[in-house]
Amino acid sequence: MKNEKQIAKYLLQSKAIKLQPSNPYTWASGWRSPIYCDNRKTLSFPEIRNYIRDSFVSVIKEHYPEVELIAGVATGGIAQGVLVAQELNLPFVYVRSSPKGHGLQNLVEGVLEKNQKTVVIEDLVSTGGSSIKAVHALRDAGADILGMSAIFTYGFAVAEHNFEKAGCKLITLGDYTALSQVAAEEGVITDEEIPVLTQWRENPEYWGK
Repeated sequence: MKNEKQIAKYLLQSKAIKLQPSNPYTWASGWRSPIYCDNRKTLSFPEIRNYIRDSFVSVIKEHYPEVELIAGVATGGIAQGVLVAQELNLPFVYVRSSPKGHGLQNLVEGVLEKNQKTVVIEDLVSTGGSSIKAVHALRDAGADILGMSAIFTYGFAVAEHNFEKAGCKLITLGDYTALSQVAAEEGVITDEEIPVLTQWRENPEYWGK
């Protein structure tokens, strides 16, 4: 059921993704960017939320049929991770961005059995740093990571390198190429702005400087 263009349409429709090539955003990292993504907005739209859930389920059944546990990455991957786990009738855990400051100081919340075959749900992959950090936390807790699936990726080369280095398979529902195509087809951006989006993805750290 994976359909990159439909995912792109829904992300634009819900304003989870906003494109402003002529008036770039500034990310927390300091990078200038023509795109801003907050996939948590999709949770407010039942049709879109359910489509994303079903797309995740389809990917997992096709690529990770032996899965025993679903893990969500905080915070964006938690809600969809729960929806996916519910649909597949599987247990669920989530990974904190940092250890809890009291009690057991857990990074992984929930019950994870040793060597449990796990698929990780993420909302967005940029450089892949925080996603891989979550994978390592799950492995340290005893999980057997089958792979990760995310709603959207910018398709940065550094992310591909980071996932290869970590030995973690990544399958995304939507990607930057499909998003650019749909945005152009629907008049969200002009034909002249398409090369701007391409240039940014090829060199995001220095784009706009």
